[in-house]
Amino acid sequence: MASASATGKLSREEFRRQKELDAARKAGTAPAALDEEGKPINPHIPQYIAQAPWYLDTGAPTLAHQRRPDEQPAAALNNWYDRGAKAGPAAKKYRKGACENCGAMSHKKQDCLERPRKKGAKYTNRDIQADEVIQEVSAGYDAKRDRWNGYDSAEYKQIYDEYTALEAARQKLREEEIDKQTTTDFAAVRKVAKAGKGEGKAGGDDDFGSSDEDEEDEEKYADAADAVGQKVDTKTRITVRNLRIREDTAKYLLSLDPESAYYDPKTRSMRDAPVKTGNPEDLKFAGENFLRHSGEAPDVQNLQLFAWQSQSHGGDVHLNANPTAGELLHREYQTKKEELKGSTKTGILAKYGGEEYLGGAPKELLRGQTEEYVEYSREGKVVKGKERVKVRSKYAEDVWINNHTAVWGSWFDAATGLWGYACCHSTIHVSYCSGEAGIEAALASSAQHLLASASTFASSSTPSSSATASTSKPFVDPYGEPAESKEKGDDRKKRADRLFSKERLGEGEVKLDESRLAKAISEERKRKMMRGEDDGDEDEGRGGKKKKAGGTYEVTEEELEAYRMTRRMTEDPMANYVDTDV
Repeated sequence: MASASATGKLSREEFRRQKELDAARKAGTAPAALDEEGKPINPHIPQYIAQAPWYLDTGAPTLAHQRRPDEQPAAALNNWYDRGAKAGPAAKKYRKGACENCGAMSHKKQDCLERPRKKGAKYTNRDIQADEVIQEVSAGYDAKRDRWNGYDSAEYKQIYDEYTALEAARQKLREEEIDKQTTTDFAAVRKVAKAGKGEGKAGGDDDFGSSDEDEEDEEKYADAADAVGQKVDTKTRITVRNLRIREDTAKYLLSLDPESAYYDPKTRSMRDAPVKTGNPEDLKFAGENFLRHSGEAPDVQNLQLFAWQSQSHGGDVHLNANPTAGELLHREYQTKKEELKGSTKTGILAKYGGEEYLGGAPKELLRGQTEEYVEYSREGKVVKGKERVKVRSKYAEDVWINNHTAVWGSWFDAATGLWGYACCHSTIHVSYCSGEAGIEAALASSAQHLLASASTFASSSTPSSSATASTSKPFVDPYGEPAESKEKGDDRKKRADRLFSKERLGEGEVKLDESRLAKAISEERKRKMMRGEDDGDEDEGRGGKKKKAGGTYEVTEEELEAYRMTRRMTEDPMANYVDTDV
């Protein structure tokens, strides 16, 4: 393909036409492409040669990028500016367009290097400077990069002469001090010479070092310098500096097994670990591949993977061509990914709930571990350390009010089903404690105690009829049992149950005597006719019978049934009905 690369992306139809044109040019049926000079381009030249790079692409077929550019004449290295050269003698009057400060025509006032005058040459016409020589120096590639280009070695002669004179004066002063010594001891003379060197090192105003010091400095900075990374002293080192140090073991010596990791002698690299056993982090050398997964190497791999994936989805990301743009796009992608992840999580939690189950419990609660040291004895007492604090609720504990010694709810009455205080058996909340007296009073007023007292009283009393005074006949109980058999055969509980049974209260199945019932009905009617539907005096019982002194008159079931049968039912609509036909 002899044509230049297109600046834009070709469509499918344009790409097909380009392919057909290239095939026709190679077959000779179509004319060859022409470059900018009108020369034909061989259609058989490969595309990677005929196609110009993106930075040299002109949009037209060309092979100029494959040709050697025209060589320009190399500029001489010694061709440089003539510093300080004057074009001629200075003028005597100010010229129009010259520098207002010094009067030279070669520059303006803002470019003048002379000292700024209070009144320039434009106004005084005095001390006008000569014009400088303006040179156009075209430096080549080497001349631009020559750090010594334009250097004049004659300028260093003045500095060299100054140092030579100072060294000569210093040497003469040192000889005079040695001549003043009266002793002939060589050690003392040497001491004076070293003292002179020391004074020179102390930094006097006119001391710039000696030749001996220069030699010592050369040794210090050359042979006596410690090499980087070597823990040896330069005075005792006798080995060659270029050899490897002892700590630097060759990689192929870490494992002498020939079947271990491959060692490339050309690049001195061993990608796999020579020792397979053991933790790679604890090995002295775990292979060069181990370094590829440490530090910032994984970040570079993730960036490269992001660039490949972006290119596969149509993105223009290239790690080597524009690494900064790739890094910025990768950071933006990570930020949006985290935001989308957080918004999705928040939406799910807001819709379904369950955020309280995401946070895990602390390790101290899960494992029951603590750093507090506590030592216990055999009896369970704390010998050393801090005793564990008792867990207390939000309610007040161990607080007693109103003279109580127990809390509310510490006692339960099974008979009534109520809670109370264990100290006084009181079932009234926030009551005053009465102690043992309260317990006795509660026991005396309980249902069991009342039942027991009622049965005892019933057994001690013997009912008798007011009309019969004989004691030979035993009293017949309305329930069908004599008193003697009841006292002997039944215990206290049975008597209490019989006393408070449904039959006793008239709610159960009761067997009535017909003769007694008829007699009771006739007596009840007589009483009502005599009293005018009145119940009689309070001092009299049923049927005009007087109550006993103790007030223990018993109403039989027949009398009770007769009262019910003869009682007028005022709410009955048929109560005043009179049948006139009969």
